[in-house]
Amino acid sequence: MTASTPAAPAAPTAAFAALDPHRFRASELTRGPWHPEHQHAGPPIALVCRAFEQAAAPHGLAHLSRVTANLLRPVPVGELAVEVMTDYVGRNAGHFSAHLMAGGKEVARFTALLQRETALALPDALPGHPLPALQPLPEASAPAQFPFAGRHVGYADLVETRAARGTLFAGPCAIWFRLRHPLVEGETPSPYQRVAVAADSGNGISAVLDLQRYSFVNSDLTIHLLRRPLGEWIALGARTCLGAGGSGIAESALYDEHGLIGRAVQSLAVRAR
Repeated sequence: MTASTPAAPAAPTAAFAALDPHRFRASELTRGPWHPEHQHAGPPIALVCRAFEQAAAPHGLAHLSRVTANLLRPVPVGELAVEVMTDYVGRNAGHFSAHLMAGGKEVARFTALLQRETALALPDALPGHPLPALQPLPEASAPAQFPFAGRHVGYADLVETRAARGTLFAGPCAIWFRLRHPLVEGETPSPYQRVAVAADSGNGISAVLDLQRYSFVNSDLTIHLLRRPLGEWIALGARTCLGAGGSGIAESALYDEHGLIGRAVQSLAVRAR
């Protein structure tokens, strides 16, 4: 009689599973390229955006205008807790802050501005308008693949990517992103959560240094959005700019299929491996 072969673990179907309203367990789909036990920062930033949206909704504040993430420590692929504070709520805007906790330690700190959406008719022929759109759209863009894809289940499996311009990890480029799986199990991601998952990839997709020889990890991310994003696809028109002292920035123009929606900027620490 032979022992039965253990069943293979089920493939993850979402980035996070909710344990209660404030605690979540990350799946392997959140794993980033720098360390097998650390998350890509996009999914946990999106998880905190979700909490901001929930905190602002009772006040009638539905537009996430800005979010800043200060990444204090690597975010482990494990259990997380999100703590949100309401700093100030006025008639048209609210300021919120949050802590992301793992293993009893604060791993990231956030601030956010949420605004009340109001219908507004704009004058015709405004300078700089209509805002630019990114072409080609996703259906006409070529499939693109992260250079770390296939090594293990991770972020490259969470998102689908297509190149509108340039090549991943080879300088300035424009890449479309779409979630293959929900952010939180059993939920449809909001447009803001879709943006956050993608926006933290600006320094990677526009990398100008060899990933095997250098690290260029971002210590923060700030996203500004001029309107509510629409649809499943989010694009980053990204470029990396490096200084001589081991620092740099990655800046991304953010698009949906209808045009420009905002900007994202990351501060980089550049080191030889």
